[in-house]
Amino acid sequence: MTHPPVLLGIDFGGTKIATSVCDLSGNQLASAVVDSLAERGAQASFDHGVATAVGLLAAHAAGAAVAAVGVATFGIPFDDRVELAPAIDGWERLALGRELQRTFPGAVIRVGTDTKAAARAEVRWGALAGCDPAVYLNLGTGLAAAIVTGGRVLSGSHGAAGEIGYSLRGPGDVGLAHGQRILLEDMISGQALQRRASLRRASPADGTSPDGTSPQPRRLTAAEVFAAAATDADLNDLITEFVDELAFHVVNLAIVVNPARIAVGGGITGSWDRIRPRLEQALLSAVPYPPELVLAHFPHEAPLLGAVALAVDAAGEATSHTGNQPIQPIDSPTEKSIGHYSTNSTNSVSIPAPNNLARKG
Repeated sequence: MTHPPVLLGIDFGGTKIATSVCDLSGNQLASAVVDSLAERGAQASFDHGVATAVGLLAAHAAGAAVAAVGVATFGIPFDDRVELAPAIDGWERLALGRELQRTFPGAVIRVGTDTKAAARAEVRWGALAGCDPAVYLNLGTGLAAAIVTGGRVLSGSHGAAGEIGYSLRGPGDVGLAHGQRILLEDMISGQALQRRASLRRASPADGTSPDGTSPQPRRLTAAEVFAAAATDADLNDLITEFVDELAFHVVNLAIVVNPARIAVGGGITGSWDRIRPRLEQALLSAVPYPPELVLAHFPHEAPLLGAVALAVDAAGEATSHTGNQPIQPIDSPTEKSIGHYSTNSTNSVSIPAPNNLARKG
């Protein structure tokens, strides 16, 4: 029997890649999470993610046509490049849209920034449903925010609204270009925390050098830094500095936007018990009308779920077009469309939550 058409969602992250095969309503049939292989560069990471997705299709939807592919990525995606994407070497030069169209010919391809995709999922099915305006804060490998107004995620004139990782850290940064100052993301992010911790203490040795003679130290993960801070005074000071600087910028963002709620997601929220009290206290103390601060409903899966939403919307729109007419750009003046490919879509068609990720009670 022929398998009905399916959708594919892919979240390309700096440390991991998540993929999901879904039916046309967005109900998940299968999923997988793999390492991003970031150390091997952009093409290897992309190929690894695509191979994982293709393997899922073969195992759980053999012979099915792929109606649409939704993709979330760090950076600002276009058909021939991904801007503001330093997390993996070469990712900025990757022709992401074209590579996806070549891999999945005939499918509608939608690509969006991961933080905005995550916010999209939280608005539809999660912690930001019914909140207007609202902010989604991503604390992961990098640092970014998404602003929600009128039920839609704000794109910005170049698709870069909410890229707070590029924020100035103090008056001394005024007038300095990116390469002349330390970006906020270089101090406040998962990668930054690993680097800063490695400068404060030696991490455990867990391997050997290529000749097999001497131990090779490794960096603590962000989660390990938070855990070690419970007994290491130096790392505890680092975490305090880290959270305080984060709070400084979250407070300023809240003053500008006046959100009803801020939802926080990303890998670092695994240490939410350490982060939340200081953020909450800072918001209550300094913001004229403090927003509610909550953990995202999908703290780790939101970007993938947002990618699935992109695919569902794209497939739904495709049914209203005839032949191979392209899906037209929506909302963002910087979106590009080539064949069935478009970027940064923010269409808000209402669809059901995937069955195994639906919001609880």
